[in-house]
Order: sequence, then structure tokens, then C-alpha cells
Amino acid sequence: MSLRDRLSEDLKLAMKSRDQLRMDVIRMVKAAITNKEMELKKDLDDAEMSKIMTTLIKQRRESVEQYEKAQRPELAAKERQEITIIEGYLPQALSPQELAAVVESVIAESGVRSLKEMGVVMKAVMARLAGQPVDGKLISELVRAKLQ
Repeated sequence: MSLRDRLSEDLKLAMKSRDQLRMDVIRMVKAAITNKEMELKKDLDDAEMSKIMTTLIKQRRESVEQYEKAQRPELAAKERQEITIIEGYLPQALSPQELAAVVESVIAESGVRSLKEMGVVMKAVMARLAGQPVDGKLISELVRAKLQ
């Protein structure tokens, strides 16, 4: 079952069970996907949809930080619930050890030795992990640590 079909089916189930939060999140995801499709003028595949969802998760995490700084725990909790729902549609994230192994192999293949060429490594790592939910900040820290 494609990701698009899964979203549609889960939206129907959420409507039947009157799960308002899940309905809102699925509708938000579908709207983001539709907007991107209209922008690109083509249908997106599952990997591209996953990338959009990863962006949505990143936005939610930033919102959680802002709400916690503003001492609004109820809004931060709602954002966390949204993150959990969206993550349910993404493939399992790689562990930090698996990410470190990917970073090491890319560094070995590219022959990069200095921090000045960190961008080359980052681009190659992100290309290799395309379609998977990865935290660019974590990868950046790993690359920086390996090149120092």
C-alpha cells in the first residue's frame, strides 16, 4: 500500500472514530503534499512524501522548543502528539551508530580530511540517506566530529 493510500485510509478511520487530532494531522500532511505537487507540477513518490513529513516534524520540534521557552506546556504537548502521529508514517529512523557508520564510509570513499570540505561529505551523506527520516543537525555534528 502506498503512503498516499495509507494516509487516505487512516483519515477515514480517524473520521469514523472521531479522533480529531489524528484527522487534523493527516489533513495537514495531505495538504502539504498536495501543495508540493502543485508547486512541482508532478505526483510525488513515497520518498518525496517522506521528505515533506520530515520537514513537518522538524517544524513541530522547533515549535515545541518555542512553546517550552514561553512556558506553554499544553501547546508543546500537542505538538509532540503531532510528531508521534507523523512519525508513524515514516520508515524507522537509523540509530546514531548506523548514522556514524554511514558518515565514516562516505568520508572514506570521498577522501575528505578537513573541515573545509564538510559540505561535500554532508551532501553525499544526505543523498545516501534520501527518503529516510534523518536529523541534519545530528549528521552535521557527526561529520564535524569525524573530520576534527
